[in-house]
Amino acid sequence: MQSWIRSGRIRSSGTFCTGVALMVATLFSWSSPLAGTPNFTTATAASVDENNITASNIRQISQPRWIEIDLSEQRLRAWEGKRLVYSYRISGGKRSTPTPIGRFRINSKYRTHRMRGRGYNIPDVPYTMYFYRGYAIHGAYWHNRFGTPVSHGCVNLPVKQARNLYNWARNGTLVVVRK
Repeated sequence: MQSWIRSGRIRSSGTFCTGVALMVATLFSWSSPLAGTPNFTTATAASVDENNITASNIRQISQPRWIEIDLSEQRLRAWEGKRLVYSYRISGGKRSTPTPIGRFRINSKYRTHRMRGRGYNIPDVPYTMYFYRGYAIHGAYWHNRFGTPVSHGCVNLPVKQARNLYNWARNGTLVVVRK
């Protein structure tokens, strides 16, 4: 019994020491991005094996992601820094229900969401990303008039394109809407 308790203590102290060593390695390997170069980030990845824990530094360059919506062209462009990732035709708001102009951030995302308003009640709207009040970028399965303003103010995309954008964008992604 005594040896069983002792071996349990040794095992738990080994796990504790490994955890402390991993935290210390992480702290010493972390370096803040250089001033004036906000695009550099450092991440520490840990791979866990049953008996081994190893930490490795991954240095990567990450460009800010942002979405540009040009209502005069009825086009959405997704950017990583200055590199164009996606360019899609959209349907923005009609003259009577315009899409808001300005700079916003994606504040919530829903795989599917019911959208209701004056004159519409649409279940299961796919790939919905709200960026301002009740305004969202989302897939539209109920029409195929992309390139023409037909929405109640939201930014409509074909469903497959909406899925690509939904998987690419994160909460907090900048959305710039202009005429």
